[in-house]
Amino acid sequence: MTFAVASPDLNLDHLNAQFERATAADLVTWSHQTFGSGLVMSTSFGIQAAVMLHLVTRIIPNIPVIWIDTGYLPAETYRFADELSQRLDLNLKVYQSNLTPARMEALYGKLWEKKTVEALNQYDQLRKVEPMQRALRELQATAWLAGLRSDQTQHRRTLGFFNRQGDLYKILPILTWNAKDIYTYLSQHNLPYHPFFDLGYTTVGDWHSSRPLMADDDHERDTRFHGVKQECGLHLPQTPGEADSLDSSAL
Repeated sequence: MTFAVASPDLNLDHLNAQFERATAADLVTWSHQTFGSGLVMSTSFGIQAAVMLHLVTRIIPNIPVIWIDTGYLPAETYRFADELSQRLDLNLKVYQSNLTPARMEALYGKLWEKKTVEALNQYDQLRKVEPMQRALRELQATAWLAGLRSDQTQHRRTLGFFNRQGDLYKILPILTWNAKDIYTYLSQHNLPYHPFFDLGYTTVGDWHSSRPLMADDDHERDTRFHGVKQECGLHLPQTPGEADSLDSSAL
């Protein structure tokens, strides 16, 4: 099964040049006008999630908001998600792996404890990538808004405001924002940040693969995935259907 191909066929180089000086709100508005009901957004309910959620939903109030619940998030993340969902009246679409945490651990063990790229990639494929691809299919998405920033990982430095990921267009409205921009926006709109920020976290995902920032860390992403990789796989190129075929007999 493949995703629906977005229409019209867009020239990404032209769009990135055209919108080089556009505001994040301009990018969201254009995306809404161009893709209509095919436009979705994703959130992790991470440290600064309120920025994108507020920015987008004040322009597109009923946009489907995809949240991949791995089953291993900190309790604080679940409470933060509930708070933001109610405050911003989100049209939240929660997706999870077809494999329960207990069943996954019985079949494969606690993959995160192996601390290898291969084991962590398998974990991410099972708990994050497959549910996201299923969400995009079921919601008939043709374009995806995400809150990636170019200063977060090496891969994200290679991206533009407009990208393709598989058969979908991927739009990154706050790609060029920095930490000051984020916290200025949070302050201006009186928005909350994840409670782990006060504990020294600059990014947070699953409880077993996130930790506070230390003085000797070279980059904030060193605090994720035991420092052995930077991306969880959701924002890397995927072949449509690839996640479905991975260990499909166990799902």
